[in-house]
Amino acid sequence: MTAVDPVPFDKALAIGLLSDMLRIRRLEEAAAEWYGAGKIRGYLHLYIGQEAVAAGAVRCLSREDDIVATYREHGHALVRGVPMKAIMAEMFGKAAGCSRGRGGSMHLFDAAIRFFGGNAIVGGGLPLAVGLGLSARMLEESRISACFFGEGAVAEGAFHESMNLAALWRLPVLFCCENNLYAMGTALERSESQTDLCAKAESYKVTALRADGMDVASVHEVTRDALARVRSGAGPCFVEYRTYRFRAHSMFDPDLYRDRDEVEAWKKRGPIHTFSARLKAEGLLSEAEFLALDAKAMAEVSEAVAFAEAAPFEAVEDLARDVVAGEGP
Repeated sequence: MTAVDPVPFDKALAIGLLSDMLRIRRLEEAAAEWYGAGKIRGYLHLYIGQEAVAAGAVRCLSREDDIVATYREHGHALVRGVPMKAIMAEMFGKAAGCSRGRGGSMHLFDAAIRFFGGNAIVGGGLPLAVGLGLSARMLEESRISACFFGEGAVAEGAFHESMNLAALWRLPVLFCCENNLYAMGTALERSESQTDLCAKAESYKVTALRADGMDVASVHEVTRDALARVRSGAGPCFVEYRTYRFRAHSMFDPDLYRDRDEVEAWKKRGPIHTFSARLKAEGLLSEAEFLALDAKAMAEVSEAVAFAEAAPFEAVEDLARDVVAGEGP
């Protein structure tokens, strides 16, 4: 699929996907602003530039499906249905956050909607997704588990162990690899001898597909096809989303390892402005409609920030709640 192809679905879905990307972008921009103001502490990994993957893929999943994500998971959580207020409060470290303020940016979690967390360990979510897939198989449930991870995780042992077991047991797992080309600050070709990520998946006899991670329509279509294969009982599927983050790896990263011209070239393929331009060209979106969607997203962010600022921190007497420790000798 190319940017000149007609959008392959109706206006309602197209507008929904665009709205999701705008909500993610405005949330991320606000997170960067409030991190700079000292309201958000710890680590913060922004998703700006990669919005098409979360928006296009998560919408394909059913409400019964399980999701495991990485530390760059704000967009996945938001599209899945974690309220923006709960996400922002979590980043502010407030008790009203989705993890009661204890997890912060990297550990968003909401079991009620089967969003089983961001994960700070590279590749750490992969075995969890396989375990969830195994539980679905053993309980004879129709749900599948989707695991989002970066290309850096493909170099971890957990990736190979997870792919092997998922293939061996034909588990209902969708492996979603967001290849943004830089594992922290190291280019893919400088860290992995085999840069064809689909070839690695196929070496375990796992079906592998590719999507343009800067095109939300491509992401949605390929993910839909991959899920259909998994749901048919054919076993796990791997999808590589070729994408790019416009910001540094984290707020602590000086981002000195990428050429500025490269970053600017990728920005020209930004998923929000390219998709909105296609919709306008096809008569599915007016400039007024786009501005209204953006204004709505910004208003939601403003409400989330106000909520987070006003929310209380966890009471000191509750800090030991849910903390399990062995007794001394």
